[in-house]
Amino acid sequence: MPPDAYRPAHGPGRTLPMAERPPHRLIPLVVACALFMENLDSTVLATSLPAIAQSFGESPLHLNLAITGYLLSLAVFLPISGWIADRFGARRVFCAAILIFTGGSIACGFADSFWGLVAARVLQGMGGAMMVPVGRLVLLRSVPKTELVGAMALVTIPALIGPILGPPLGGFLTTYLSWRWIFWINIPIGALGIAMALILIRDVREEAVPPFDWRGFLLAGLGLAALMLGLETLGRDMLPAAAVVILLALGTAGLILYVLHARRAAHPVIDLTLLGIRTFRAAMLGGFLFRIGVGATPFLLPLLLQLGFGMNALQSGLLTFAAAAGALTMKIAAGPILRRFGFRNVLVVNALVSAVFIAASGLFAAATPAAVILAVLLLGGFFRSLEFTSINVLVYADVPREKMSRATSFDSMGKQLSLCAGVATGALILHTVVTMRGAETAAAGDFAPAFFIVAAISALATLVFWRLPPDAGAEVSGRKVPTQAPEPLTASERS
Repeated sequence: MPPDAYRPAHGPGRTLPMAERPPHRLIPLVVACALFMENLDSTVLATSLPAIAQSFGESPLHLNLAITGYLLSLAVFLPISGWIADRFGARRVFCAAILIFTGGSIACGFADSFWGLVAARVLQGMGGAMMVPVGRLVLLRSVPKTELVGAMALVTIPALIGPILGPPLGGFLTTYLSWRWIFWINIPIGALGIAMALILIRDVREEAVPPFDWRGFLLAGLGLAALMLGLETLGRDMLPAAAVVILLALGTAGLILYVLHARRAAHPVIDLTLLGIRTFRAAMLGGFLFRIGVGATPFLLPLLLQLGFGMNALQSGLLTFAAAAGALTMKIAAGPILRRFGFRNVLVVNALVSAVFIAASGLFAAATPAAVILAVLLLGGFFRSLEFTSINVLVYADVPREKMSRATSFDSMGKQLSLCAGVATGALILHTVVTMRGAETAAAGDFAPAFFIVAAISALATLVFWRLPPDAGAEVSGRKVPTQAPEPLTASERS
């Protein structure tokens, strides 16, 4: 039994203190409020950018800085979220993060200038950087490992609903009320999340917290911010090519310097020793490769449908909705599938199947029936979501309790970076194909190479997952496998 597990040592009739109560089964829904709010916010903003730009007298392309500012704030503050949760208590930090995010939303709604909106988005990013990883940490510390698959699946359902509701909700509010309401709708969601967290979540914290790694924080934060900004603008003609190259070089140099620092530091802000855990390492590396294709698809597919096939935003959204619907369907099946086949088998086979469905989008043509597109997106969403759930659980399967906070920060950083890399890869390939054709705008035939290449990158994840032992994550999946001696690490893995 873990150290913080509930032991009913009190007599009947006594009300237990919050810290001694058993974990509540509604905790996944509390964490889901934060995920829903963040995902809803990003999608409604993308829909409303033209209207916001018009009200400020700016170009919609210039307004992308509001999105980029949020991502840069995430990059800087994600690495320290685990340490702050250990120092001040996960429940307290989780509630404070929701409060900061909601406060930033209110400030966005009242912004009267372009730079005021950017500053408010940076404040939102500070809250988001703490909100999601600390919420995941609360879940990991509150739910037994045997129930982790179901809890993770439940948490991600609102995160999938957010992108579904975002575009139509953002369009409705912007058209019939004001773009400012797309930010103010976060107020009731944030208030509900804080209230449920205070009632249901135990305030568990670490007793011995190491000193803060200021040097590592600066190196990692600045390196990640420069790298993500470079990836975000790569292939989009938002910055001069030389500036993008400089950002990528600075970001890479900053992260290399951080790795050198982490090898000497006693308590680095990003704990690279976690990569010594085989399941954590496989989930991080394999997940990074897999998310390249998945991150590129939401960028490429709407462009293909609108620029290539001449659909409007509503028609495109009604088709891409199928991917989210397929993902929701999977959540019911994830647990039984993992119990039946185990993490390694599911991750290997499913990565290949998902890559095939990503590549299939490159075969769409203007004459392709809508029913065929819907079927491909529905099935593709199902398999991609199964892969995501498996990776999201496996990454914590063997992490010791005392390292959970650092693992959530590391994992959140990897997710954000890989999704940015996916969009950058898709944008760069598309830009290259259009340039080689001597055109200024993309045509339907320009998208196939991008889909095929990002699908091939996602398929490379199978090489990582294949090296997992057959019993990887058996404790959390519930799969029973024959007992065998653990496989020794190779010389390269030990180094």
